[in-house]
Amino acid sequence: MSDKTKKSNLGVLIGAAFLMATSAIGPGFLTQTATFTEQFQASFGFVILASLLLAIVVQLNVWRVIGVSGLRGQDVANKILPGLGYLIAFLVALGGLVFNIGNVGGTSLGLNAMLGLNETIGYVVAGALAILIFLFKNAKGIVDNLVKVLGAIMIVVILIVIFIVKPPVGLALKETFAPSSGYTALFPAILTLLGGTVGGYITFSGAHRLLDAGISKKENVGEITKSSVMGIGIAAIVRIFLFLAILGVVVTGATLTPPEGSNLPSNPAAYAFLQGAGEIGYRFFGLVLFAAGITSIIGAAYTSVSFLKTFNKTLEKNENIAIIFFIAVSTLIMAIMGSPAKLLVLAGALNGLILPLTLGTCLVASQRKDVVGEDYKHPVWMLVLGIIVVLLAAYLGVTSLKNLGKLFV
Repeated sequence: MSDKTKKSNLGVLIGAAFLMATSAIGPGFLTQTATFTEQFQASFGFVILASLLLAIVVQLNVWRVIGVSGLRGQDVANKILPGLGYLIAFLVALGGLVFNIGNVGGTSLGLNAMLGLNETIGYVVAGALAILIFLFKNAKGIVDNLVKVLGAIMIVVILIVIFIVKPPVGLALKETFAPSSGYTALFPAILTLLGGTVGGYITFSGAHRLLDAGISKKENVGEITKSSVMGIGIAAIVRIFLFLAILGVVVTGATLTPPEGSNLPSNPAAYAFLQGAGEIGYRFFGLVLFAAGITSIIGAAYTSVSFLKTFNKTLEKNENIAIIFFIAVSTLIMAIMGSPAKLLVLAGALNGLILPLTLGTCLVASQRKDVVGEDYKHPVWMLVLGIIVVLLAAYLGVTSLKNLGKLFV
């Protein structure tokens, strides 16, 4: 392999990792982290650690099976049980569409906090910026570079706020391993973070990007593994930094809810940055939210279409047009509805159901020679830990179904 090819492959591996990570780091990720940090304070460190270990198990299993087989998630599922791939593709695409509506709204909120832009105009700008990327022939290469840059911006900006608010790092470290809130109380939060970090389309975003770049089969399993762990690592760094930034605010006794009568939107993370670092902190958060939202729009649209394109040759041939249409529909629905709260409840329930189904399918596939090949042996420890995570994720899925009742209240 030439040095030029190695460099190109490295760029794709890093790009796939950032695509997965920034797909996970959406507006919901930021709000979720802020809310749980306010609730559990320093003990939330344990939640991050536990969910990180579980997420690594998910990513290692899914990326390896997809990479070694050279098949996308839906095609793996159809090999295991004919028709299952269509069901998974439908669930992933539907969940991706609904979450993308929220991502458009989150990007608009970021533009509002950063520049004071009207929210409705922000919806259109958010959708237009994401669509612009896929008008270029080399859209995938642009996505690889864009998610790296915006991911790095998020990390740097949050790190600056950490230096401003000076969180109790020692306390956070201690409670990461010995939480004062108690392990039982933290369990639901661990499951919630797991679904939010590797649920639905997120698990497959980076793995499908590697397939599109031709990086697959057993001989590339080392590179595939590195990229998957890197993706989780990037998401974990942002989660940890955001946790520390918000912890530095809430340990002072401050709440993350704007006072009654305030014109500020109900956004716990934004209000934390405002209280911790003043007006400049609020603008900083706007930049973080914008970066998180726009990269999540790209990740959700790209991955959702990647689940559908193998079922239709026309769709596969016109992938960029399909992605543009996906983003346009998300933007239009957000502009019409304004606040898609009920749809987001449905999306949360779908994500809770998708993870055990997709991971379980990949675990079965890892033992099938007609999928992974005659000479591939899936690590036993990875399989056992994967089964444990499937059971935990199934529990989350059943729990999330209760939220469906809220749709009809």
